[in-house]
Amino acid sequence: LKDPAAAGAADAAQKTPLAVDVGFTAPYAKPAAKFALVGGKIITMGPAGTIDDGTVIVEGNRITAVGPRTAVVVPADVKTIATPGLVIMPGLIDVHAHGSQASNGMTPQANWINYAQLALGVTTIHDPSNDSPSVFAASELAKAGGILAPRIFSTGTILYGAAGSFKAEIDSLDDAKFHLRRMKAIGAFSVKSYNQPRRDQRQQVIAAARELEMMVVPEGGSTFMHNMTMIVDGHTGIEHTLPVQTAYDDVMDLWRNTKVGYTPTLCVAYGGISGERYWYEVDDLWLHPRLNQFVPPFVLHPRSRRRQKAPLEDYNHIKVAEIARQVVQEGGLVQAGGHGQLAGLSTHWELWSFVQGGMSPMESLQCGTLNGATYLGLDKDLGSLEVGKLADLVVIERGFDPSKDIRHTERIELVIANGRVFDAKTMSEIGGKNQAEPKFYFRDGSYGFGATHPKLPGCECCRPGGGLPWMGGE
Repeated sequence: LKDPAAAGAADAAQKTPLAVDVGFTAPYAKPAAKFALVGGKIITMGPAGTIDDGTVIVEGNRITAVGPRTAVVVPADVKTIATPGLVIMPGLIDVHAHGSQASNGMTPQANWINYAQLALGVTTIHDPSNDSPSVFAASELAKAGGILAPRIFSTGTILYGAAGSFKAEIDSLDDAKFHLRRMKAIGAFSVKSYNQPRRDQRQQVIAAARELEMMVVPEGGSTFMHNMTMIVDGHTGIEHTLPVQTAYDDVMDLWRNTKVGYTPTLCVAYGGISGERYWYEVDDLWLHPRLNQFVPPFVLHPRSRRRQKAPLEDYNHIKVAEIARQVVQEGGLVQAGGHGQLAGLSTHWELWSFVQGGMSPMESLQCGTLNGATYLGLDKDLGSLEVGKLADLVVIERGFDPSKDIRHTERIELVIANGRVFDAKTMSEIGGKNQAEPKFYFRDGSYGFGATHPKLPGCECCRPGGGLPWMGGE
């Protein structure tokens, strides 16, 4: 005979859940305000082109009207912001933006990296290598309005092919599906296939991604022949520059019409002196008002004050940028990736470097806006100023026009993130929640320009090697 008590205990044990759901839902944050930007030059980056005297109406977090001022009627209940003499354009999209989102699992209420990006007009980032719990927590907090940040997307932790604490073992399609499913479950729509040594392993990741409807952004790795197989095998794109100075017709013939994107990250271009060193040399960045407002002195000052110098012809990124121009001229997709070298400004460095390589200012602006949205599959909502799209915009200071001079991209008066309007100089909110200017710990002078900090916020992906944020990530 069975003991009823024992049987009951066994049944209860079988019903004990193996996991407990501790998740919760929160509404997507969006403002209730309505406003119109009236009278400015609008660079829509969409079918409407450039409108010299236009109006943009925003309701909540969506654009409800765009057009010539004479053709757009502003309703009586919509606040008007006069913009004659100002240039309005989409917020910048950085598809390869590294930067720490937490320290020891703690998400800061105000992250200087996110504020610096917004203050310089970067309203969407995609980080192709970050600590998964940190970056997806920040992404969800930003969506819910818990923190102020650009729209944050990420691959999370890379699918690393070499030995290490977070190596992703992939020897079959099932292995690849396992890794992609776990990344998708935590919030990724993309994965970074990072130096998986064999081509069949990289192909297994791609096959799994197609089945699971995910993107694969591989590490370029300074391996030219790998890069060519990445194009042939159909990766979403190539991250980092081709490790050659010149691409001939055979490369362009292979690449043409493949829809494989190219994010060269010229700030850290392979093969010679990288782009960031050029911009440190030519600009007195330690005097930059916006950077001094939002970037700690122990990050900004050492490299900007103690900069290296080289002849112009020694700078490799200018020659390598010509390959990006070739891809654009062949109808390919090039997008901006600042690599987190200097939060916010490195995105602009990328756009400026594109023009050094022969792109026009408008071609470069497209790389930093609509192309980035297209690459991430977000172009139905982002990348251009069109009715129905999300309200991410920047207003350029009077007297500056990045469609004429690409160096003007950083001269930002207002940044509008998800329909919220901020004074870009201070990041204090205008209307809406009236969120005050942030007060960062380093502004009280307690951290000098030569100081270091034990919990220096930087690129999570370089932490295992003890890297610093200006060294970048992957």
